[in-house]
Amino acid sequence: QVQLVESGGGSVQAGGSLRLSCAASGRTLSGDAMGWFRQAPGKERKFVAGIGRLPVNTMYAESVEGRFIISRDKDKNMAFLQMNDLKPEDTAVYFCAAGKYTLLSKDYVYWGQGTQVTVSS
Repeated sequence: QVQLVESGGGSVQAGGSLRLSCAASGRTLSGDAMGWFRQAPGKERKFVAGIGRLPVNTMYAESVEGRFIISRDKDKNMAFLQMNDLKPEDTAVYFCAAGKYTLLSKDYVYWGQGTQVTVSS
């Protein structure tokens, strides 16, 4: 059974930075893509960033392009999301996921429980 556990969320002022981590257990995810999604209150879960089996392959939602950086450490079975220049509209619960290299949530098989990110103005 694969488990994903996110950490690193918290509260920060606009313009600040946070680094989210996702630790996987149960089996290696080196053959899977990993992604980050977020869900704001009352809204649908949306794609934020994805990274393929080869770390050089990355993709981002337009809203975070240039501010967020996704990375992974296959040896540690972890993924990361470096979030810079945070804005109040980035406030959401952030979820880590593993599956296919797409921006569609239905293509990700494994999900973490989420970590809250709150950005104040």
